[in-house]
Amino acid sequence: MKADKQADSKVPNGLWRKCPKCGATVLSKQIDQYATCPSCHYGFRISAHQRLKWAVDHFSDLDERLISDDPLSFPGYKKKLVACQTKTGLNDSVLTGEASIKDMHFAFGVMDPTFIMGSLGTVTGEKITRMFERATAQRLPVVLWTASGGARMQEGIMSLMQMAKISNAVAQHSAAGLLYIVVLTDPTTGGVTASFAMQGDITIAEPHALVGFAGRRVIEQTIQQKIPKDLQDAENLVKHGFIDRIVRREDEKAELYRLLKLGGGRNDEE
Repeated sequence: MKADKQADSKVPNGLWRKCPKCGATVLSKQIDQYATCPSCHYGFRISAHQRLKWAVDHFSDLDERLISDDPLSFPGYKKKLVACQTKTGLNDSVLTGEASIKDMHFAFGVMDPTFIMGSLGTVTGEKITRMFERATAQRLPVVLWTASGGARMQEGIMSLMQMAKISNAVAQHSAAGLLYIVVLTDPTTGGVTASFAMQGDITIAEPHALVGFAGRRVIEQTIQQKIPKDLQDAENLVKHGFIDRIVRREDEKAELYRLLKLGGGRNDEE
């Protein structure tokens, strides 16, 4: 027992990573910039800035100074916001702006699961709404990567109201005949799934991404029966028509470029 403890103390933290989907144990140094499992291609949860390093060629951040004013004076919330802002370098749980892949220019949003689990707060909703409004005014397509645990409880009903606000902006963008592409990443749940994550013209997802509204435990307690293990896996949603295609991370950039070309995205060279 003593020898085991001494051996454990010599093993560096973070040396191994275990895939939550297939259970494979992988040396951390074997994980490349895409942060995917080499066995099943599941995408580990990464920050918005990590994703943009390989997802686009150029990007500019907008609305980065919007800060939540803690509308409900929720205990400990301000301290939590400051900690997340320091950790992620973001003002809230989504990074928005404009980006390009080769000659295709578009508005983008990237939700960050490391910022209070990518939860939908008032600033998150405002940033995404402004992104769509700018895209409509400038006649730009939108690409939005979703990753969220749902509405942010520290902002109560004001968090839930963001669903309707964003949905209205999405509808105006659609009415202008503009393309909206959603990339579902792990996890996309709650009010985000119930609104703008499922309103895209084209919906793609990363392998084995969890996509759903309520969690497994809530569903099982409500219907009083077990649900299939893969019920909320992206692959199962493709089978039932909720998602158009599964795309591996290393293929996302090329696939998005192809879709933007086909969908009449704005060409920077025109």
